Amino acid sequence: MNDVLEATSPATSLSGPATCVTKVELRVSCKALLDRDTLNKSDPCVILMVQNDGQWIELDRTEVIKSNLHPVFGKVFSLDYYFEEVQKLRFEVYDIHGTHSIGTRDDDFLGGVECTLGQIVAQKKMVKPLLLKYGKYAGKSTITVHAEEISGNNGYVELSFCAKKLDDKDLFSKSDPFLEIYRINDDETEQLVYRTEVIKNNLNPVWEPFKVSLISLCSCDEDRKLKCLVWDHDSRGKHDFIGEFYATFREMQKISSGNKVNLCFSASQLHRVYSFLDYIMGGCQIHFTVAIDFTASNGDPRNSCSLHYINPYQPNEYLKALIAVGEICQDYDSDKRFSALGFGARIPPNYEVSHDFAINFNPEDDECEEIQGVVEAYQNCLPKIQLYGPTNVAPIINRLAKVAAGDGNIKDASRYHILLILTDGVVTDMADTREAIVRASYQPLSIIIVGVGNADFTDMQILDGDDGVLRSPKGEPVLRDIVQFVPFRDFKTASPAALAKCVLAEVPSQVVEYFSHKAISPMSPMRDLPTPILSPVATTPTE
Repeated sequence: MNDVLEATSPATSLSGPATCVTKVELRVSCKALLDRDTLNKSDPCVILMVQNDGQWIELDRTEVIKSNLHPVFGKVFSLDYYFEEVQKLRFEVYDIHGTHSIGTRDDDFLGGVECTLGQIVAQKKMVKPLLLKYGKYAGKSTITVHAEEISGNNGYVELSFCAKKLDDKDLFSKSDPFLEIYRINDDETEQLVYRTEVIKNNLNPVWEPFKVSLISLCSCDEDRKLKCLVWDHDSRGKHDFIGEFYATFREMQKISSGNKVNLCFSASQLHRVYSFLDYIMGGCQIHFTVAIDFTASNGDPRNSCSLHYINPYQPNEYLKALIAVGEICQDYDSDKRFSALGFGARIPPNYEVSHDFAINFNPEDDECEEIQGVVEAYQNCLPKIQLYGPTNVAPIINRLAKVAAGDGNIKDASRYHILLILTDGVVTDMADTREAIVRASYQPLSIIIVGVGNADFTDMQILDGDDGVLRSPKGEPVLRDIVQFVPFRDFKTASPAALAKCVLAEVPSQVVEYFSHKAISPMSPMRDLPTPILSPVATTPTE
């Protein structure tokens, strides 16, 4: 055919925003949506909602795609991402009537799904079934959400396209062309990057310029293949194919070089500084371990004054801290199995003191199913042990450091460990603990210590390197600052989320610091991982 399509005036900017907030872009598509219309197919639109103080609030919505049960939306959702927070999202799909109006009838609701932003970025591509009211599946409908990090040093490109002498697909008028750009991924799948506006009745269209991040356009790889398609728009959704071509971003720059645009990339653009989400989206799993203090200073668990007292109406401080931190970490571990350890107790069958035991009493497998499994193991363990002492935590730190060292020898960014230690007092083996932390700082491990109760934790601050470099008794400094200590009482009147936000805020930088020191790049996001366990959540449409 004689169609000519030109890419004009690409301009790049490598300057990033002044703030250090991590931005994430989400792209949405659906398959096998319910057909709610009698004469035509549904006209779907996806609404993104975020939970704020327990209330669902609309953040943004996609465009409406006419008469399509398998829509790929061009709209990109942009969100701020925080590892240390549970960011709850809800995607609702509606059949739209009129001008973007959402009907109140159940027939207009095509399904919805709830998840967290952490779940999405941990998988990079999340596919979930759509649910109607009361947890009923919306037929075979699914929603797919792709996540990409947009950081300040990725840069962006401004593109404008025009075409000449396009084929005329209409009988009584000229074509109404629009352009779609797809990125070809490493596994040969195609990801929609941008869809232009429709230009009515024009065989020589000039589309509006648009900006897109380099990570979205080509994964910061100028030689990655891009697929461009031109369609003749049909109001019923049955667009006519006009033509397509393939090109790389580098080739597009050469074509438009006559526009005298500076397209030079600095060396820093080619040698990327990887972010936390680069590792997470590359498949890095975060394994969560909790270690619980069962020393006698906690008090008899049968007494309501005990820190281990199980109140059927309200969790104790140990459980509050465990759940607050565990809820965050569980989104980044695909098998949802967590190690649960105890120290400072006499344990069956011989009732000898142990400073490193599995609270499920299975030395061959100390892992529990999900955070709820850890909670149940803790509650079942209390009647079977005798609280004793002293408060020695070095054995558990050494144990986790040894496990992490095994992962570190793999030489890839496949796993990182977080150890949560819950204790009611200052550790007794301070010298050994300092030595253990120095050794552990060379491994893919972060340590969070939460002081439970009203003890004087002043001496524990030495383990947190915020006020200076922690050293072993022999004077050797830690390689990295890997310990964060906070007293739980500082958060007694705050929400559990505030505690998690405080103790986990430094973890992303600790992960990046470890892998950067080892010169380990993120893995390919295409590696096979176990299918994450995501329980269906009944979704009620917004009224």
